[in-house]
Parts: sequence; structure tokens; C-alpha cells
Amino acid sequence: MVRLAAGPEKQSSDGAHVVGAAWAPQAWISRVPATGPAVPSSVGPLAGLRFAAKDNIDAAGLPTTAACPEFAYSPVHNAASVQRLLDAGARLEGKTNLDQFACGLNGTRSPYGAVPNAINPDYVSGGSSSGSAYVVATGQVDFSLGTDTAGSGRVPAGFNNIVGIKPTKGLISARGVVPAAQSVDCVSIFARTVGMAVRALTAAMGYDPLDPYSRDIALARTPFGARFRFGVPAALQFCGDGVAEAEFAKGIRAMEKLGGVAVPVDYAPLGAAATLLYESALVAERYTAVRAFFDAYEDKVMEPVRGIIAQGRKYGAADLYEAQTQLRRLGQQAQGMWADIDVLLVPTAPTHYTIAQMQADPVALNRNLGIYTNFVNLLDYAAIAVPSSLRPDGLPFGITLIGPCGSDLQLAELGQRYHHATGLTLGATGEPMPAPVSIPGLDASATVRVAVVGAHLSGMPLNIQLTERNATLVATTETAPDYRFYALAGTVPPKPGLVRVAPGQGARIALEIWEMPVENYGSFVALIPGPLGIGTLKLADGASVQGFLCEPLALEGALDITHFGGWRAYIASLAPKE
Repeated sequence: MVRLAAGPEKQSSDGAHVVGAAWAPQAWISRVPATGPAVPSSVGPLAGLRFAAKDNIDAAGLPTTAACPEFAYSPVHNAASVQRLLDAGARLEGKTNLDQFACGLNGTRSPYGAVPNAINPDYVSGGSSSGSAYVVATGQVDFSLGTDTAGSGRVPAGFNNIVGIKPTKGLISARGVVPAAQSVDCVSIFARTVGMAVRALTAAMGYDPLDPYSRDIALARTPFGARFRFGVPAALQFCGDGVAEAEFAKGIRAMEKLGGVAVPVDYAPLGAAATLLYESALVAERYTAVRAFFDAYEDKVMEPVRGIIAQGRKYGAADLYEAQTQLRRLGQQAQGMWADIDVLLVPTAPTHYTIAQMQADPVALNRNLGIYTNFVNLLDYAAIAVPSSLRPDGLPFGITLIGPCGSDLQLAELGQRYHHATGLTLGATGEPMPAPVSIPGLDASATVRVAVVGAHLSGMPLNIQLTERNATLVATTETAPDYRFYALAGTVPPKPGLVRVAPGQGARIALEIWEMPVENYGSFVALIPGPLGIGTLKLADGASVQGFLCEPLALEGALDITHFGGWRAYIASLAPKE
């Protein structure tokens, strides 16, 4: 069961209800008044949407604290990312809590209070973008900005059952962001769905000549397709968490179901690169980011953040060059894996700790949370964290897809397919998954979507007719409650018939939505025998899609199986009872 703190019902910005949730006030550091200065455009691609910004990102009219009150200053200008979102029509709701100076992956390192997990408040929310993830998961905003140096835009997503996009470095300007380690910092996006996250990403990204690390990136425009190869670390670590290990094994099988082929990869160079971030001269960049303040007010910085930043003082220029050369060496070793795989699949985090556990051992346990995240920015990769499952103990479990520089849209398309196939609800809201959306910027204009309900479902006898036409599974959902479902007589292999009926006389029927190149659609339809055919199906969320329907004359001798709710459940009922 999903655990929520007791409290009154609240309503999200999109009307979604978070039933029984008492929102943790410490998720916010400051709020924009209704008549505040961050007034958005009334038009634009994000008009009507609300967002939050991590409080190391400048918003004019609100203080920037980086979760250190003595460091606070009042910016005159918005950060470039905030300004682009406002120009696109979104409204800023306020600034969110974080691990101090964006140093941590757990969400407990803040004088404003530890941000709890949105699903089970006994557990950490993940950090350092703790508040930004929490306010999205609880439905208080539509999306939010975080930052990600070592995993801060991914771990909180995995822990709160939401999506986290960690863009290619330089894709979103970091001008107006308090640096953590400036050469590897990224502004990240949290949302409850991939589609919403990509909308925000598209509005926020763009080259900025005033940001020394901004880049004009040519994004890959071709989806991975129906058949792809995904890497899995040959040696996996779960810090003794057998439940997380079992959930990741399920994630591998889910990725295979989408058409992927698992390929073991040597994780050693990636793991070695990850250790360099804090255990080499590279940590000096953390000190450089806040050097003037830290040298004057070191005692105002909380532990263990103070100790981590102070490490940067002990290294010299030669040490830094040595660390950079070692990183380049490891990057060259890792580069070879991309010849064998399209994408790398890892757990977003190896385990999940309670707040009490984290506070009792804050350095070692925080280090564990970065096992699968710390290397990504160092090696110039893109990543997206998406929900995968709810563990038996009710905690969210997430996976992360990692690709080369510029693979952001490809990762989003595959991440959306994966997320929608889980059937999970959104964040901590309990709201159902909406229909998937096209990923803007990808070359998907020449495709068509078709809903299948029977023998063409994944794993069923006729599914090959879809996969051999390069179709990809994009969603698992249900019809509107306006259909009846029948097992047709005399069909080989066995097939069902879906018939639309008057309102109140039907039920929701499980289905899958597949997408294929339009040039292959005609040959697919030609294989459909009468009295089956293609028509327009209405989905549970009100959207429409092309899909299989049955002529009423085929129902002679058919068995009404509507009460099973879908073909898989009916087929399972035919299996011999042990």
C-alpha cells in the first residue's frame, strides 16, 4: 500500500487530488505571492502550467539561499532557465528546499528541515533536489526545476515515483544557478509524466552565450525503434537490498518486453569515474563554487556539507590535472560500450533509506545512493529517470536510462514507453496515467498508432505481425467503459471481439497501444480477417485511437468475457488449475 501522511485532502494545479496527504511545508523555502513579480506570459506552450524552482536557481523578487540562510542574496534577474519558462507562459509558484549547496543525494542536509518522501514520510526524499521532487509528486505544481551534478535530478525522481530528466550538459543554460561543480552542473526537470517533462525541457533549453558551459547541441532525432540493445552492468550492487535487486530484475524483463535485448557491460570504468567526483582533486570545484563565502563563514555551513567542501582546499593544480587525465582515461575505456548498445539501463538508486538511518550515517549511506549516478555528467552522458514499480513494502523503485551526449529525446521516447507500460499512478497523487504523447523534435511524423486487445498483445501469438513491422509498444491502458468483450468461436489462434455498446452497458477493457511506421500500416491491416476490422476506440482518459473492433454478426456462438476485463485475464482462466 502507498503510505501518505495523515491530513486533509488537497488539490493539485491540474485538478488532481492528493487524498489524505498533509503536504510537508519544509519542501518550500519561499513562495511567490499571487500578485508576485514572476508574472508569466498569458500565452505560450506552457500557459496555464505552474512550476517550482530549486532554491539555488535565481528568481527575481525571491531570495536565493542554496539552503544556507547566511549565504542568501536577492537576485535582480531571473536565471536563464526560469526566464525561458516564464516566457513560455508557465507560472512560478516558489523556491524549494535542497541539500545545502546542492551537496547530497538524500534531502536531509538542510537547516530548513529534512524533506520527507512523498510516498512514505519515514523515508528520505532523495536529494539534493528534494523539495522540487516532493512538490511535483504531491501534485502542487505541474513540473519543477532541479539541478543535477551527481544525481540530484534522478535519485529524487526514483524515490518519489516521478520522472526526472537530466539533460546533456549545456543543453539548458545554468546562468543564474549557484554552482555546485560548475563544469558538470545541469539544470534538470521533474514532472509526473515524461510528456510534461519534455514540454518543460523544450521550453527551457537553448544556447546561452552568457553561460560559459552552454553548448549548441545537435540532438539525435531518430527513436530507438522496435528493436534495440540495452546495456546492463555485469556486476550490480544493491547494498544488501534484495527487494531492490528483485525489482530491477523485473525492470530488465519489462525492457525486453518493449523490444530490447539485454547486453552485459563492464561497469568498472563507470564506477571508477564515479569515485573521482568526491575522492579526487575534482572535489576542489565544489570549494571553488562558494570559495569567498566559505572562507569567511565556514562555521555557518552544516556538516557533512562543510567537510565535503573543505576537502577541496587540500588539492593543488597538479592534482587536478592528474584527476582530469584519469577521468579522460576512464571515459575512453567506457566509450567502447556504445558500439554494442543503444542505451544503458541502471537502477536509479541501489536501495532506499529511512531519514533516521541517513542521519545516523550520513556520509556512507549518501555515497551508496550515487553508485549509479555519479559518473553520468563526468562522462558527458544524458539520462532520464522513470518510475518502474512499487516494491512490496510500498516504496517506489525507479530505473534510469543513460545515453550519449545529445540522446535526450531518444531517451525520453523510450522512457515514456517504459513508464506507460508500468501501469503506475502518478507520483503520490493516485491519478491514472494519461495517454502517451508524441515527443517533439523526434522524427515520428510518419507513424500511426493502433490499439490491440487480443492475439496481437505482447507475448501473444500474433504479436509478431506488429514487431516485424517495426512497431513499438507505447502504452498499456484501457478502453472507456463503453465496450463488451467476447471470445469468438472457431478462430485460430483464439481471438476476441470488442463491440461498442450504449453508455452504462459496458466495461473497461485492457489494451496495448502500438506505434508503427505508416508505410507498414497497410500491410498490417491487410492481415486482419473479417469480421474483425479497424475502427476508432475511445480510451479511458477520453482520447481516441485506431484499434480492433468486431462486427456484431461475429458474435453468434461467442462467449461474453467482459467481466474478465481483458484477454490476458481470460486466457489465464483457461489454464489447468494445479
